[in-house]
Amino acid sequence: MNLESQLEKISQFKNLELLANQIVEGFISGMHKSPFHGFSAEFAEHKIYNQGESTKHIDWKLFAKTDRLYTKKFEEETNLRCHLIIDNSSSMHYPKLKNNQNFSESKIGFSVLAAAVLMNLLKKQRDAVGVSIYSDTYEYYASEKGSERHHRMILNQFENLLNFPKESKKTDTITFLHQIAEKVHRRSMIILFTDMLIEGDNEKLFNALQHLKHNKHKVVLFHIFDQKTELNFNFDNTPRKFIDMETGEEVNLFAENMRESYEKVVNTYFENIANTCASYKIKYVPVSVDENFEKILTTYLVEKQKFG
Repeated sequence: MNLESQLEKISQFKNLELLANQIVEGFISGMHKSPFHGFSAEFAEHKIYNQGESTKHIDWKLFAKTDRLYTKKFEEETNLRCHLIIDNSSSMHYPKLKNNQNFSESKIGFSVLAAAVLMNLLKKQRDAVGVSIYSDTYEYYASEKGSERHHRMILNQFENLLNFPKESKKTDTITFLHQIAEKVHRRSMIILFTDMLIEGDNEKLFNALQHLKHNKHKVVLFHIFDQKTELNFNFDNTPRKFIDMETGEEVNLFAENMRESYEKVVNTYFENIANTCASYKIKYVPVSVDENFEKILTTYLVEKQKFG
């Protein structure tokens, strides 16, 4: 079962932890049949069995599924610190969802579930996770820890983001990225979920992203967007009122009249972000809310390998 059908199957559950765990378990199972099989040894739950070792901790259920011998690993020390950052500005609560839609079809819902999925994977690997959430204020900060109580506390914060949407809240990304950079002292992988709809000087923004790299941190930027409407401007040609979710500013127009020029500007913007991130050695990954979470998880595993 692929991740899309798996997500559809379990979307009825409201429990964020359960949903994240199901996605990670599906991904791990898929890795045994994919080119990323080698990454399975990364999981703190299992390691490849070496001849001569005790057979006491062999996972025979996994052997039955994969025809490979793995032993369970216990009480390993944390070997990675990861800090997850979520942009909770009003624009991240787009698109407004209908009753029959999954919460992950909005940018904030997708980002929250992606962060929960990564946290679940980090927990399995016994790595430490910290979280920052910001909008017009620095809403929440938790330093990197690995305890069960710590995970529960973060999951509760994630659920609050879904239950209490921000309305007409601008974001001060540049200020808060600098503040987060000052808080993360020990070398970490820093993962940012944002729609990059940020007012102000792009140079100042990338200076803030560069600040996140101090102390030899690795920075991964997941650029979250809605492909159908934000990238492709796929609206019919009935007259529409477009409202800025952060300022409340309104504009009336026919989408068809603006589509070509809009898409040209947006595609150029995306290219500029990608090129600038490359020059700053920041891993840039554009992800649409209609995609599955394989790109998120695979990016994490590849970047962890490089991080060393």
